[in-house]
Amino acid sequence: MWGLIWYPYRVLQDAGVFGPLATLITYLLAMLCGGFMLPRVWRDLRVRNSGVSGWWAVLLVISAGWANFGYVLAMLQGEVMRVLLLFYLAPVWTILFSHCLLGERLNRYGYLVITLSLTGAFIMLWEPSLGMPLPQNLSEWLGLSAGMGFALSNVVSRRAAHLSVEAKAFSIWFGTALLTAPLLVWQGGWHVAGIAPQSWLILVLLGIVLCACSFAVQYGVTNMPANRAMLLFLFELVVAAYASYLLADEAMGARDWLGAILIIFASLLSGKLYAESK
Repeated sequence: MWGLIWYPYRVLQDAGVFGPLATLITYLLAMLCGGFMLPRVWRDLRVRNSGVSGWWAVLLVISAGWANFGYVLAMLQGEVMRVLLLFYLAPVWTILFSHCLLGERLNRYGYLVITLSLTGAFIMLWEPSLGMPLPQNLSEWLGLSAGMGFALSNVVSRRAAHLSVEAKAFSIWFGTALLTAPLLVWQGGWHVAGIAPQSWLILVLLGIVLCACSFAVQYGVTNMPANRAMLLFLFELVVAAYASYLLADEAMGARDWLGAILIIFASLLSGKLYAESK
């Protein structure tokens, strides 16, 4: 689903429902769809989030919110596969955040993961005429930063063991809506009266899908090692590659494929990051 979720947002944008507004509506609808979880969520927040524990919940809201909001914005304007590949530098950021926030130490695979990921990004982004191999436009910067948010949210989710799966799922929806609202206020984009019925149908379906997927992701991340979850997330790249070719007529060059192979291989190795420490 995450490999396809970008396409309905592009359809909505073409229909006049621009990205931030569509993001806010769909995540508010996801919250409404998941309203049956509210009693458990409020109980967790009231009982288990005093002192330092509460700050972990706040950090989860912000990081998960930016991961989703930045992802949607990047996908609306950028090349699907390039944005996704930058997003999936997440194993690098996971290593760094795990070390800083959880005190986890790398084994030999950890350094190999960092080297392969950064080499892949270097190959994919290198443009001799532009100098340093950095993201070339705002969409790619958004994809890179959203991947950082995704990695941070996974690490924080592991750290915030006191939170239930329901509370973690709500943090995604609430955080995304919370970060989207100020941009809409600044842009003056609160124009929902002109949204066509067909667009509302897409928005409602997206809200239901986001509710189900967010809960499934948090359930999976909570009940399996984060690095193993990252391996499963990689299937998004396969789906997105076919979808971007069929739906958006996008094609990757040889250098993009080489960088992609290195990044994917690094992500596959991330499953062995801490095997020696068990």
